[in-house]
Amino acid sequence: MKRPSAQPIVLHAVLAALAALTIFPLLWMLAASFMAPGGANTLPPRLWPESPTFEHYAALFERMNLARSLSNSAIVAVASTLLSLLVNSLAGYAFAKLRFHGRDRTFALLLGALVIPAQVGMLPLFLLLERLGLVNSLWSAIIPSIATVFGIFMVRQFALSVPDALLDAARIDGAGEFEIYRTIVLPLLKPILVTLAAFTFLSAWNDFMWPLIVLSDESKYTLPVALANLSGEHVQDTELMMAGAVITVLPTILVFLWLQRAYVRGVMMGGVKG
Repeated sequence: MKRPSAQPIVLHAVLAALAALTIFPLLWMLAASFMAPGGANTLPPRLWPESPTFEHYAALFERMNLARSLSNSAIVAVASTLLSLLVNSLAGYAFAKLRFHGRDRTFALLLGALVIPAQVGMLPLFLLLERLGLVNSLWSAIIPSIATVFGIFMVRQFALSVPDALLDAARIDGAGEFEIYRTIVLPLLKPILVTLAAFTFLSAWNDFMWPLIVLSDESKYTLPVALANLSGEHVQDTELMMAGAVITVLPTILVFLWLQRAYVRGVMMGGVKG
């Protein structure tokens, strides 16, 4: 009888160890958020609070008004996601299936923009939004996420798989381009749009640098900015900081778990189409 190979056992052991290292900080963060003041500073770190308390969460919402920042983050993330789906799906479909002068050159130029660091474009984008009078408003945090090269590329690669014969048949039947997009293309693009929605929501929710630049009014802070500002005032209150971190991280984890299968499948399909 052939002896089983030890390689799969070693591989699974290494993966389990890496998974434990990854999840340990998250478990400690969650446990510390329920600990009494000073409880998170013990060594070795504990993964279960001796006397669980909700006082830190109450302090965040009652004394520090984190609910306002939570609402701002929700508005920015949801609006960015919905507008991104609309604009990127239209642009991706146009680059994949519509014929117009300069289409391929324009798309190649867009792809070239991927090699430019995002930080390079922050100053001109800030000056443009300032001229439009949008700085220090939630729109200034939403607008940069509405149309992205990565989103257009993902939709375009997936839209290449839509049969031309199907679109031509709809045109022969008298359907307009927007009607074709709404009734035929959008349902076929659903897998990649779910992936784009998850990616955009997570990116907008977790974004720190850009909202920090364009939002100066504390009442308009998003969660990451508010939490960073809070840490400067309560740097010694580890348990309070961990409660704020849990509130910030939990929605992104839930969204990713909810859309995990569609997210991974869409990324793989979008990468191989065309």
